[in-house]
Amino acid sequence: SGCGTFTFLSSAIAAISGLLMGYELGLISGALLQMSSILTLSCKEQEVVVSSLLFGALFASLTGGFLIDRFGRRLAIIIASSLLVVGSLILLPYESYEILIVGRIAIGISISLSSIATCVYIAEIAPQHRRGLLVSLNELMIVIGILFAYISNYAFASISHGWKYMFGLVIPLGALQAIAMYFLPPSPRFLVMKNNDEAARKVLERLRETSDATKELTVIKSSLKDEHQYSFLDLFSSKNNMRARMLVGLTLVFFVQTTGQPNILFYASTVLKSVGFQSNEAASLASTGVGVVKVVSTVPATFFVDQVGSKTFLCIGSSVMAVSLVTMGLVNHNIHVNFTKVCRSQSPEDFFLQRPGNFTVTNGSLKDLFASMASTERLSFDAQSPDVARTGELNRTALAGVKSTTGSHMESGEVPVVLKWLSLASLLVYVAAFSIGLGPMSWLVLSEIFPGGIRGRAMALTSSMNWGINLLISLTFLTVTELIGLSWVCFIYTIMSLASLAFVVVFIPETKGCSLEQISMELAKQKYVRTPLCGPSQRREKLVPMELAKREKEQLY
Repeated sequence: SGCGTFTFLSSAIAAISGLLMGYELGLISGALLQMSSILTLSCKEQEVVVSSLLFGALFASLTGGFLIDRFGRRLAIIIASSLLVVGSLILLPYESYEILIVGRIAIGISISLSSIATCVYIAEIAPQHRRGLLVSLNELMIVIGILFAYISNYAFASISHGWKYMFGLVIPLGALQAIAMYFLPPSPRFLVMKNNDEAARKVLERLRETSDATKELTVIKSSLKDEHQYSFLDLFSSKNNMRARMLVGLTLVFFVQTTGQPNILFYASTVLKSVGFQSNEAASLASTGVGVVKVVSTVPATFFVDQVGSKTFLCIGSSVMAVSLVTMGLVNHNIHVNFTKVCRSQSPEDFFLQRPGNFTVTNGSLKDLFASMASTERLSFDAQSPDVARTGELNRTALAGVKSTTGSHMESGEVPVVLKWLSLASLLVYVAAFSIGLGPMSWLVLSEIFPGGIRGRAMALTSSMNWGINLLISLTFLTVTELIGLSWVCFIYTIMSLASLAFVVVFIPETKGCSLEQISMELAKQKYVRTPLCGPSQRREKLVPMELAKREKEQLY
């Protein structure tokens, strides 16, 4: 069975969810610079703004699996796209910290639900020899969305209330996806689960561009015959080795988060400002480079995964991540940045002075100088207006090479050019390594290792682990970085990258060239927990289900 045009078109439309998800994840990096100025957000409030999306995502991951398995993958994507439009509309009319939190929570629910449903939907409509390509298409769209978000951050960095334009750009695309998904067919495996075999056969014939899909339908029915009897608690039982499979899935998403990539995504502009990219525009432009690297790196992973295999890409990615993180840690160890001063630097005065035609204030200097003149952490712009001119003069002096009285290490002259660009280079290599390994391959593996009858709930559980850890790390990133320094954070991520490499080598199966039914049959064996999983050299024939082998013998007689 081939990968017809309609199959690719259906996968591409579903993968728009990835584009929307990537845009929303990357958007906050630049929007936070403006919002923190306009709303005078403290470091903790900025962490809450970033993490509010993750609160919504965690909630959706805990409940979305039941929606996906009960009402279908396609309907879940339609609901998610509609909710993203609603959440974005909530954000536009108001400039309120509370409304911002509510809108971001709604968007978080949307992207979490769509991320689960999209992977499952594409995996179930794709032919086995193109499943890696089509499922990874979702990850490619995610990184393209991140790139668009970074470009948007840069384009609107100097525009008053530019963050509203950033949030509003996704509304038409979300609405169009919801409409387009309505005209696409449901997953044939979902139709079989609902005992609608005739509709499933017609969908398969349309997807495969063939007049007879009976053979593939028979295999699906055979595999799903008992799988629809699964209950949620079976995920933690020894039935068909589900406990081991679930542990593999949960551990994999644990490493996706604890190797640090999500924080680089959320705080990219803030991190880059801390290593010497001074203005909002410069930091946003540098973070756009991060987005370009993510896209360029994801392309080969997407198009060659079916030939090379997901396990090989995971090993390469984890290895290179460890090397680049060590380099980044050593470089940042010599910069000596008080990281929290960066997140506190965006006062309303800063934003005003950074408008085109005005003097550009260096990182943290205005806020730090205010802090040296008053003992309060947050000061009113109106109440301190006489001091603004004075601090502006002091900043001009600082730019001339004289250190400010606060002893801040944030002046551009104090970050050597070589260290600044070496830090950016190591960051880009780190991003590239994640984008060919843990980024796309984790979700491909997760979409394959669970039985179809409970795949939605299993994916939802692993997704809740993913969002939960993401929430915890993002909510404390600025605080932890202030306590131990950015370099030690990088060293911790290095250790986690090496641990993920060891885990992949020992426990992750190589599934290239195998159907979902073949993979499920092999992973149901008890030996799965006692021996290394399918190696890259294992031939596809070893995974042929016993039912198919038995049927072939009957035909011989």
